[in-house]
Amino acid sequence: MENNELLEMVRSKAQGWLSKSYDADTRAQVQAMLDNEDPTELIESFYKDLEFGTGGLRGIMGVGTNRMNIYTVGAATQGLSNYLKKEFADLKQIKVVIGHDCRNNSRKFAEISADIFSANGIKVYQFEDLRPTPEMSYAIRKLGCQSGIILTASHNPKEYNGYKAYWDDGAQMIAPHDRNTIAEVNKIRSASDIKFKGNPELIEVLGKEMDQQYIQDLTTISLSQEAIARHKDMKIVYTPIHGTGVVLVPETLKAFGFTNIIHVPEQDVVSGDFPTVVSPNPEEPAALQMAVDKAKETNAELVLASDPDADRVGAAVKNNEGEWVLLNGNQTALMFVYYLITRWRELGKLQGKEYIVKTIVTTELIKTIAERNNVEMYDVYTGFKWIADVMKKNEGKKSFIGGGEESYGFLCEDFVRDKDAVSACTILAEIAAWAKDQGITLYQLLQKIYVEYGFSKEKGISVVKKGKSGAEEIEAMMKNFRENPLKEIVGSKVTLFYDFASLKGYSYNDNETITLDMPTTSNVLQYFTEDNTKVSIRPSGTEPKIKFYCEVHSKVNSIEELPEADKAAEEKINQIKTSLGI
Repeated sequence: MENNELLEMVRSKAQGWLSKSYDADTRAQVQAMLDNEDPTELIESFYKDLEFGTGGLRGIMGVGTNRMNIYTVGAATQGLSNYLKKEFADLKQIKVVIGHDCRNNSRKFAEISADIFSANGIKVYQFEDLRPTPEMSYAIRKLGCQSGIILTASHNPKEYNGYKAYWDDGAQMIAPHDRNTIAEVNKIRSASDIKFKGNPELIEVLGKEMDQQYIQDLTTISLSQEAIARHKDMKIVYTPIHGTGVVLVPETLKAFGFTNIIHVPEQDVVSGDFPTVVSPNPEEPAALQMAVDKAKETNAELVLASDPDADRVGAAVKNNEGEWVLLNGNQTALMFVYYLITRWRELGKLQGKEYIVKTIVTTELIKTIAERNNVEMYDVYTGFKWIADVMKKNEGKKSFIGGGEESYGFLCEDFVRDKDAVSACTILAEIAAWAKDQGITLYQLLQKIYVEYGFSKEKGISVVKKGKSGAEEIEAMMKNFRENPLKEIVGSKVTLFYDFASLKGYSYNDNETITLDMPTTSNVLQYFTEDNTKVSIRPSGTEPKIKFYCEVHSKVNSIEELPEADKAAEEKINQIKTSLGI
């Protein structure tokens, strides 16, 4: 589209927001954009409509069709209401759950959504205050609801907010429901199409009773109560990073039997401004720095953190030299899978119908552990909704042990259908107690896994490209990698190439095309080499970035060989980055 055509299009869209259907403040802000000689903000706010990606609706807060505001949230809720009424036309009463996190405007967006659902005759269960995303998923199933939404932008910077839509199984929507909902949302052409006037009689508040049911059910997944009893006073530092885990994670740790939970008071402050961090992301070392400092001060054994909506877990442990190191998402997922499978086997729970799930960009060591223990493993796309999809298909036929992804999300229970930092924090603490029972630390447990199953080092590299021009640049990069597939990576021949957009792969060893068995297409490219290196490339579904995932492997015979293996892996990953031009 030429610049003049684009400007004409966004001006036309923006002028539609000057009608009396929009509030005075919104109209004034749109008019100011239209009057500004520099059209950049106008274009960024109106050049497209927010769409459902791997994480639902997500964007920067502000006025415009490409921003999170009461009208884009309103259109999403009205569109979802219209779809629910079509899909469940035979039900006397359609029911939904609404949750929200700590972000600025989250409560406001949640209340407006409750009004819109109720105005459409839909029964609403709305949490009294902020709650973790996994508890909202839990409540959908517990209350027999047809859908649910949560207002959150997960770990994004403070200017963002988002809207995740869930189906009756408690999982984020997938096809056809996401597409059908988008189609209904796209029919909402202006604010006048949205029913904003709520029906209070259809809105019911959820409080502590739901919290207690959720925590009680979580206690049933504990596998090492005796180990916890022996090490119940283990010092655990926990930070919610200003978010929704502030009450429930400490309460769940206590319900499991842990008695010595140390808080980071400055980060217990609930705030959408995230005053103590640049980014509330447990992947960022800076986000855990205050908790690590508190651990040093109190001589704690474990640091746990959750992101603002408490679905992702971060952790730090002491290494063999007593220095604090952060665990990444692959390492925590590895420990979860190793622990869960080991304990299920020791407790006689493995009957031959058990399975685990990981995403295609998560460490292949998980596959190795599963295969050696005769546990089935599923590989799915990034986005926890795909893990939940496997769970739904296997419900009543096979037993879910656990599922996770490299981006710090894990699920240990089957009665929630999204990643859960409440259970993940608690089970990590349980793993630490179990390891302590064996006279080793969590760090040493990880080393033990590497010696037993092979050493693996993974690194994710994100290249940020903002705005419309950035989106076009990312598209061009993917096109280039797709049309010119790598033949070797740092001297090792590529043996397999997968293109999940076409669901076709190619085996260079066998000189044959492979059909990939996945539920839908996805814009992901993946390479495997002779020396077990794996490189995956994909644009983010929720942020303006393209992601590269590098994974290298080596065999170690003892813990003493690990430092050298780690150093060699780091050097190799740097060579891969250089070869990819990133």
